[in-house]
Formats: sequence, structure tokens, C-alpha cells
Amino acid sequence: MMQAKRIGHKSAKMGSLAAAVAVSVLPLMMGAAVQAETLKDAIAMAYAQNPTLARERAAQRGTDETYVQARSGFGPSVSASGSSTYATPAYGTNGSRLTTSLGVSASQTVFASGGITASLDAAKAGVLGGQQSLRSTESSVLLNVISVYTAVRRDQQALKISQDNYDILKKQLDQTQAQFDVGQLTRTDVAQSQARTLASAAALAQAQAQLDNDRASYVAIVGQAPVALEAEPTLPGLPTGFDAALAAAEANNPDLQAALYAEDAAKARVKSAKSAYGPTVGVSASSGASSIDTRAANIGFDKGEATSATLRLSVPLFTAGLNSSRVREATENYNAQKLTVDITRRSVVSQVSQAWSQMLAAKSAVASNEQQVKAAQVAADGIKIEQQVGLRTNIEVLNAQQDLKSAQLSLIDSQRSQYVAGSQLLSVIGGMTAKAFVPDIEVYDPQTNFDHVKSKGWSPLEPVTRVLDGLAK
Repeated sequence: MMQAKRIGHKSAKMGSLAAAVAVSVLPLMMGAAVQAETLKDAIAMAYAQNPTLARERAAQRGTDETYVQARSGFGPSVSASGSSTYATPAYGTNGSRLTTSLGVSASQTVFASGGITASLDAAKAGVLGGQQSLRSTESSVLLNVISVYTAVRRDQQALKISQDNYDILKKQLDQTQAQFDVGQLTRTDVAQSQARTLASAAALAQAQAQLDNDRASYVAIVGQAPVALEAEPTLPGLPTGFDAALAAAEANNPDLQAALYAEDAAKARVKSAKSAYGPTVGVSASSGASSIDTRAANIGFDKGEATSATLRLSVPLFTAGLNSSRVREATENYNAQKLTVDITRRSVVSQVSQAWSQMLAAKSAVASNEQQVKAAQVAADGIKIEQQVGLRTNIEVLNAQQDLKSAQLSLIDSQRSQYVAGSQLLSVIGGMTAKAFVPDIEVYDPQTNFDHVKSKGWSPLEPVTRVLDGLAK
């Protein structure tokens, strides 16, 4: 009898633990009744507020300026200067001298053996490559949103499964205790039920902790805490076959496109380095005025003006190996970038294969787990009834309930795996965009800023210089 009291006391403690866990979940469940989020909402919020995206967009705007800087080589450089010098008389002489001069000078490169044109080509390829890298970052952020969104939904479902499992086991423990009190079951049966109930309480607490962890990740990526998340929509634009997925990745993968633009930039830098061997033609003009005030020495006041124009031609004859070293450096960088393209292409093929295989495997697992849950539910219900009429033992009831819980958890995990694998495939083929999930969203277009800044600093002489320098290309 004393043993029965101790068991009852432990059951009360387990009930208190479950109550504490349920209290921690209560705000989540209460929020579900008044607020719900969709994956569309989460993507829209992350796209507008995620700091990683904001940082990369700012960096891309900085990259846009490299084009303006390279294009400035086609324009003139104008500067003004002025000076004023006061000199005291030397020992033994009279008077002082004040010398003043003002001047304006301008220089314009007319021909640089294609060097300016090549530098501009490299800058433009860098800008376009940066836009593709920004696409890759956006895809990565959206993929993280999907990953954490589905993780939170899975955890919410897992928490409910764990709570239901605990409630069932607690009820089973109470029934076992009652049967033990009247001598129908043994202490072993009660201990078995007690052990399973304690394990279920621990699993319930672990499920809550996992949900809290993923909720924290959700806040970091999306920008607000999740409440009640609705089911994910069908993934848009998934390819129907493996070959179609490979073709789409070859054409649209942002990392591969960025690598190809980087190859173009490296090739242009080789041309820019080779242009140092050729002649450079430029013109310059200057105009200035100067005055010398020596009236303090009773000499007078002199002033003068001068204007000059110069046509300059320069050809490098010897640079101690500098030019040839720069050409070799640019050439090897170009070779390395070509290999980077090949590495990236192989990586893309591998990613497509992995995502495709994982998606198919998860799809198969979902179908099997759905049937497993149905079978486990039938088994658990049947064994429970059979135990009540003495055909089954207590441990069989506990085992059937454990099998049902495991099947339910496996199902929600495989459902998430299938969706995440499909999302990864969508990301690899370049289809992971905010517009695909939220058609009415206002997207950030990096080309808008580039179009705004690329013509800044234009001069009337630029078209002429572009034509002349472009002849060497």
C-alpha cells in the first residue's frame, strides 16, 4: 500500500511537469487563435528587412561606382592652381618682392592602346557579376526562411504529438495504478507505465526546447517571432525532370553566372595589362598669369600671361620587367578564373543531383510514413481494446503507443525534408526569388542604381576618346 502511495506521489510530480510545459506552450496556442502567418508573409518580411540582404545591396551599389571610375579615363582632367610668395630683401639691398601666379591646366588622353576600354569592360563585367552574386545571396536568404519556417511548423506539430502522447501515457499510468490497487496488475506493470510516462515528459520538454531554438532562428532571419504558421504552399517552378533541372541550372544558377562574368572581367584585365606595351597619346593645355610687385624697391610692377598647348606621345621602352610581370599576373588570374568556372559548374551539377535525389527519397518516405501512421494508429487502438479484455499485456499497449508516436514524428520530419529538398533544387536552378513566392512584392533591382550612376561625369570629349581607344581593342 505504501508502494502504491509512492507511485501516486510520483505521478503527481509528472503531472506538475506536464503542466509547466503546457504553460510555456500556452502563449503559442493562444496566439494561434488570433494570428496566423504564411510562408508568403515570412518571405516578404525577410526580403524587406533582412540585414544580410541590405548589406549586400549596399555593397553592390559600391561596386557600381567602379564602372564610373573606370569610365573617367575617357574624360579630361582639369585643375586650377595659384600661389603667392613674399620675399624680404637680401642683406645690403632695399625693398621686398611679392610674386603672385594663377593658372588653369587641362589634360585629355586620346589613345591608350585600348587600356581604358579594357578597364571599362572589366568594370562592367564586375558589376554584372556582382548583380548575380546579389541574386545568390537573396536565394540563400529565402532558402533560410523556408528552412526555418518549415522547422518551426514541424516543431509545433512535434510538440502537439508529444503532448498527446504524454496525455495518453498518463491516462494509461492512472489506469494501471488503479488496476494494481485492486490486484489485477503487478508492480512491474506500474513501473513500466511510469518509466514510459517519465520518458514522455522528458521528450515533451525537449520538443519545447527545440521549438524555442528554431523560433529564435526564425526571429533572426525573418525579423519577428512566429505564432501560428500555415501550411507551406506548393513550390513554384519546380522542374518536371532531372535533365530539365540540369538545363535550368546551367542557364540560371546565379553562382555560375557570377563566375562567368568574373571570367570576362579577368580576360579584360589581360588586355588592359598588355596595353601598357603600346603608345599613349594625349593633349594638354594650360593658361596662367603672374605678377611681380617690386615697387617697395622703387623698381616697379611687372605682370605677364602665358598660354600653351601640347600634344604628347609616349611609348614605354624599358620598365625593369614591370609590364611583363603584370601581363603574366593577369594571364594566370584569367586561367584561375576559367578553372573556377569549371569548378562552379561541377558543383552546380552535384547540387542538382543531390537535391533531386533527396527530394525523391523524401517523397517516397512521406508516402511510406503516411501508411505507417495509419497502420500504427489501428494497431494502437486494437491493442488497447484487446488489453482491456485480457488479450494483451500492459507493455504491448505501451510499445504500440511508442510505435505510433515514432511514426507520427517520422512523417512530419519526412514532409519537411521533401519541401526543403525541393526548395534547395529551386535555389540551385535559379528559381528561388521573392517574386516567385510573392507575385505582388516590390523587388529590389540592382540595375536601377547602375543605370542611375553609370553616366555620371560624362564629358563631350568622351565619345571621341571611346572611338579612338576602342580601335586597339
